[in-house]
Amino acid sequence: MYPSSPEAATRLLAFLNASPTPFHAVHNAAVRLETAGFRKLRELDNWDKEIKAGGKYYFIRNQAALVAFTLPPQWQYGSGLSIIATHVDSPNLRIRPVSKKAKAGFLQVGVETYGGGIWHSWLDRDLSLAGRVVVADSTGNFNSRLIKIDRPLLRIPTLAIHLDRNVNDSFKFNQETEFVPILGLIANNLNKSKDPADTPRTESKASSIQTNHHPELLSVIAGELSVAPEEIHDFELSLYDTQPSVLGGLDNEFIFSPRLDNLFSSFCAVDAMCESISVTNVPDIDGNVNCIALFNHEEIGSVSMSGAESNLISSLLSRLSPTPEALACSIAKSFLISCDMGHALHPNFIPKHEENHTPHINGGVVIKTNAKQRYTSDAVSSFVVKQLIEKKGGKVQEFEVRNDMACGSTVGPHLSTIGMRTVDIGFAMLSMHSIRETAGSHDVQNAIDLFTSFFEGFVKLDQSLTVD
Repeated sequence: MYPSSPEAATRLLAFLNASPTPFHAVHNAAVRLETAGFRKLRELDNWDKEIKAGGKYYFIRNQAALVAFTLPPQWQYGSGLSIIATHVDSPNLRIRPVSKKAKAGFLQVGVETYGGGIWHSWLDRDLSLAGRVVVADSTGNFNSRLIKIDRPLLRIPTLAIHLDRNVNDSFKFNQETEFVPILGLIANNLNKSKDPADTPRTESKASSIQTNHHPELLSVIAGELSVAPEEIHDFELSLYDTQPSVLGGLDNEFIFSPRLDNLFSSFCAVDAMCESISVTNVPDIDGNVNCIALFNHEEIGSVSMSGAESNLISSLLSRLSPTPEALACSIAKSFLISCDMGHALHPNFIPKHEENHTPHINGGVVIKTNAKQRYTSDAVSSFVVKQLIEKKGGKVQEFEVRNDMACGSTVGPHLSTIGMRTVDIGFAMLSMHSIRETAGSHDVQNAIDLFTSFFEGFVKLDQSLTVD
């Protein structure tokens, strides 16, 4: 008999398994919000005619970022925002715009690395494809459709130890020439379809991608979408590990999964947002606008239309407080929790941590601090978070990097430049940026508890705090 599973962690597993790309994560978050009664807005519409006090709304940008918010019952311009910010992208491999390769009898697929992955962890894994595909429909219009191929399709094989006797002493590989996935055998596919490469490129339309990829690959994609290969006009596809996310450990205390950084935080933010509107307590009539923001492209610097350096939050602030005076008041009343995953103390590498800052898996919220402002936490914002955690009976851990090591960063520093108070937090995990990461199953509820406490109690706490 298996140990009992934390209920929140089990729900997280379903989200992880259904979300191999940021597009899927945003879609699945939107489905959850719709079920909870949120209504979708479009950025191109006039919101003055769409939103009203007491309403629940969300909007999506480019299928890759999502913002959801609830307006208090007597909301008015100038209200503050209580924001939880996360990101939905993770290091992975992406198919190149021209991916067709062949060598030594193998069909291969050209890929580009995205983010700072532990790339050797991708070797000898059962990989498949997911992302979005632009297809034509019967009316002559075009749609961007999500795809997730559920069977193993690709693999990046290692070299046998007999041909590399020093592999266990000094393993290195070239990410361009020795990191190319195999798709199949050329001999097995000779008679399946005619290679579009046999057709002169001058006959192809500018919008055609048929000569850029193996016809066998396009055929698989087309079959998944029930379209003809020639109806595929472009795509953004990533490789992902087909091994599902699972609970592990003697007492199911671990989560073994890809993309925990940072779908863990994103799921908990969505869950807390939905939970906050179902509680029996009536929110303060003059409370803040509760908000979650799921950004893309954090792993490569956040500089994009769907990243944290975009105008997603500033645009929302302006639309909810359209005059300069109201906007200034709103920012002053606002508070942002930037939540990303943190580094747990590794039993085999204890000296990698500063001796007094050693977060543990399932040890509760990790407050991240850095004097160089790679993290935004300060005495006031940390105090606020600790008070909110205490209200739910939770635990706090502190993290600072060693002075002789570089410090990472996340979306907090970008968003703090808007002018609102910000804190950087996370939850302890191992193997960050590996294809298989490890986090704590009990920390899922710890995250949800903090976020729920934030939505329920920040305004009252803030009213008791004076910072001149």
